[in-house]
Parts: sequence; structure tokens; C-alpha cells
Amino acid sequence: MKVSFLNFIEQWHSERKKLLPIIDNIFSTGEYVGVNCKEVVRFEKNISKFLKIKHTVSLNSGTDALTLALHAVGVRRGDEVITPANSYIASTGSIAHLGATPVFVDVLPDQNIDPNKLKKLITKKTKAIMVVHLTGRSCDMKSIMKIANENKLEVIEDCAQAFGSKYQGKYCGTFGTAGCFSTHPLKNFNAMGDGGFVITNKSKIYNYISKLRNHGLKTRDKADHFGYNSRLDNVQAAVLNFRLKRIKKVFKKRRQNASFYIRNLNKQFIFSPPEKKDEFNTYHLFVIQVSKREELQRYLTRKGITTYVHYPIPIHKQKIFKNKFPKNFLPVTEIQSKKILSLPIHDGLTRKQLTYVINSINNFFKK
Repeated sequence: MKVSFLNFIEQWHSERKKLLPIIDNIFSTGEYVGVNCKEVVRFEKNISKFLKIKHTVSLNSGTDALTLALHAVGVRRGDEVITPANSYIASTGSIAHLGATPVFVDVLPDQNIDPNKLKKLITKKTKAIMVVHLTGRSCDMKSIMKIANENKLEVIEDCAQAFGSKYQGKYCGTFGTAGCFSTHPLKNFNAMGDGGFVITNKSKIYNYISKLRNHGLKTRDKADHFGYNSRLDNVQAAVLNFRLKRIKKVFKKRRQNASFYIRNLNKQFIFSPPEKKDEFNTYHLFVIQVSKREELQRYLTRKGITTYVHYPIPIHKQKIFKNKFPKNFLPVTEIQSKKILSLPIHDGLTRKQLTYVINSINNFFKK
């Protein structure tokens, strides 16, 4: 049996009849790019309503969402931003591009920021904390916001993997100054190309990012700033408006798949962080932590099961830093990077496929 990690083709086949007329309508009108395009404006209103937030700024990527959000809260050269090292490279990259210094914090068993270790890293240069809600699981935002407020720090939430996830009944991205999202095709809530957006309750941040994304323009011919070309195009906005209508079904199926994994994988050999009482996880990824990770992955490949590692090299260990950090600088992060393995979790999986994955993993460890 083959079990794919992604279901792009199946997703398109299921949506084709309804999506083609929507896309055709845009091509017929010639309204392709612009911050005032009909589908773009509708998308921003839809997201604000869905996430119960005042403002949404649509953008061309999750990376630009992070960069512009940091820019908007005043992060500049010489500032420090605390963030985890077990994220995608774009998280730290957005800090570096502004000339600021990333300060890496270790994580908990669930792969998210350890608030107790966060406090010790704050200095006079600390401007912000960038939390990363990894795999669709919320960070401990109650503790993190308490620390941030006590030290008058901005909080930027990297929600690239956590659209729709909640903590204490509140959506990820709505705790800090700004929440940053990606709609890359790999995400649960996905477009057919790059895309992203920033959400905020602060009008000043909203207005500033709205200009920055469009070359800093106030009107077509008047610029208030030197900005960026970071607009979401009208076609991707239309796709996202369509897919937003069924996103809760996607969450439901992924949560069912995760629950089935958790109930049936052999806990003697396989660790998967439990969902806490305060959390609502959307399972962008379903990550297990195991010994003999490489052997297991090769075994599953032979069985026709595709898996990935997110991420095998923590950011502080990348060549970019030229061995700046000593071994065991972030002990939990470094141990996890050798044990983590992402299993197929998409909403197109059948119960038969899930059972096949579970039996294959359990049999591997029995042997």
C-alpha cells in the first residue's frame, strides 16, 4: 500500500468543478493584482471575522508577514528577538534581514518554547519575542504574555503552521501585537501558490503594514515610506476564500486522524505530545519522537509510506552561524532533532491507510 504525505492532486480533483468557474471569472475581469481587488478585500474581511480580530493585511508569503510585522513594531539593527531554533529557517531569517540578532530559546517536550528558559534570555537589547506555534500546537501563551508584559516586550506570533489552532479558547495569532500566517500549498489552509497575511488589533500596525506591502504607497502616486512588493494576488485570494468555507472539516478530519494515531501507536516506543486541556490543535503535522529514527524512516519508505523530518538541523546549527554555538547549547532542541518524524496526517487519508501506517511502525519496534 502507498501512503502519501500530501494530497494536492486529490484536493484539486475534489474542488475542480467549483473552483474553475471562480478562477475563470477573475481571468475574465482582468483583475489580477492590487490591494483593492474584490477577492483580496473579501479575503481580509473573511479572515478578520473567522479569527475574531480587527484587522487583516493580506501578503504574498508567511515570510513577508513575519518581516513586515517585526518592522512594524520597531525591530531594527542591534535589537534582539528571542525565538526557538527548531522552526523553519524563515522565522529566524526575518529577524536577520532587519539587522536584528536572533536569541535562541530551548523548548518543551511538545517542541514549543519553554517559558521558564525564556525569562533568563531577556536583556536591555531585547525588543521582541517571536513565538512559533509549531506543528499546529499552541505555545503556552498565558505564561509568555505575562513575561512579555512584565518586560514591556512586543510579541510576534509565527502561526504559519497553526491557522485555526487555539489556546484557552482564543485563536493563535490574537495574543501578541501581530499574528503571522502562511498559506503556502503545504499548509492546512492553503492556496495554489505562495501567500500569507498578518492579523492585529492595533490600527497603527495595520495601517503601516498595509502601506509597506504596496511599495509604501498612500495613494497610487504618493509614497509615505520605502516599502516592499508583498501583495497577495487576486487569484490566490479567491482560492483561499473558497477553501475557508470548508476549513473546519479539514481540522476535524486531521484531529480524527491524530486521535487514531495516538490511541493505537505503541507508547512504549513512540512519544507524541498529548493535547493539553487548554489547547485545540489543528495538526499541520503529526510528529512522533522515536529512537532509531533513520532506520524507521527507511523501513517505512520500503513499505510505501512517505515521512519527513521537520526539521533535522536546528537553525543554530546551520552553516549560516559558522559553528558559533557549542554542542548541547539547546539540549532539548538538539535531542528532539534526532528523534522527530512527521507522519502522513492529511484529510484525504483513509482509515485503512492510517491502520497500515500504525501497524508498520508498531511492527518495526516489535522486531
